[in-house]
Amino acid sequence: MRKIMDFASLKRIKFKILQCGTTRTKMLNLSWRKIVRHFSNYVRIVEVGPRDGLQNESVIVPTSTKISFINKLSETGLKTIEATSFVSPQWLPQMGDNKEVFEGINIKPGISYPVLVPNLQGLHQALDVGVQEVAIFGAASEAFSRKNINCSIAKSIERFSLITEQAAQRNIRVRAYISCIVGCPYEGDVKPSVVASLAASMLELGCYEVSLGDTIGVGTPKKIRAVLNELKTLSPSGTFSEFALHCHDTFGQALTNIYSSLDFGIRTFDSSVAGLGGCPYAAGASGNVATEDLLYFLNGQGLESGVDLKKVIDVGDYISTQIGRENKSKVGTAILRKEKHTRVKN
Repeated sequence: MRKIMDFASLKRIKFKILQCGTTRTKMLNLSWRKIVRHFSNYVRIVEVGPRDGLQNESVIVPTSTKISFINKLSETGLKTIEATSFVSPQWLPQMGDNKEVFEGINIKPGISYPVLVPNLQGLHQALDVGVQEVAIFGAASEAFSRKNINCSIAKSIERFSLITEQAAQRNIRVRAYISCIVGCPYEGDVKPSVVASLAASMLELGCYEVSLGDTIGVGTPKKIRAVLNELKTLSPSGTFSEFALHCHDTFGQALTNIYSSLDFGIRTFDSSVAGLGGCPYAAGASGNVATEDLLYFLNGQGLESGVDLKKVIDVGDYISTQIGRENKSKVGTAILRKEKHTRVKN
């Protein structure tokens, strides 16, 4: 894999380009712009802890805790925080207080608070409380689609078209999720061509971004690259700006897979503070990649996110304590233990 270049390296490349002749300089300047786009130094993090993270908790989390959780996340520098899900409480009891949660949080300028909606009813409920961005969710596996949203892949596209049409009429942004991009708990391996076909449909419906989910965490760099290679033709700019990656860390491969995707130009990643999450329809699936671990990795690569790692660690500690759950972030627990040791020592 190519090494991710910092801007000092890019400046050296540009200097060499400018040393060339006029005609060649024009041609190479185009290459320079493409290099800058492809190796963008900015990474957007989509925090999914309040929704994807909490939805798998067996004990109902108090509404006040959810609101406090989101408000604390809003102070970290995150620009996208998935707040809740407007799904029937019959399917996801944890999200039964969606209206109260969304109306209770402090909406900060410059931050998007998307919510998940499965159908038109969910969309209308979200619109009633002032939601400005929604997310739809499909699967690249027929079996998982039927288990998760109770319909076939083809039928799910029909449902999505109704949502995106009405959302467009109200200037509501729509993000799409594709679950099981490399593996399904019921069908096994998933073909990249199926992922590409579903992603193409999502983009045609008007979704501004498609999040590619390794729902049960069976992905490896080779498998992730196979999916991204299949998606190349769907990104007109060649920078994969239409796609995000959503990795679960079941087999400890999340950061490795994220690293492999950087070389394709992926610069948006979903994560969950303290590694919260799982999947209620995928037995044994562990949580999302921890936001703390992702931030530590990105910082080490010289990439920028605008998110304060220490503040995120504190939020991860807060929510883990509130719900009585082990903090799954390796970075978070390491730094918290170090701080505790220092306090005791002093």
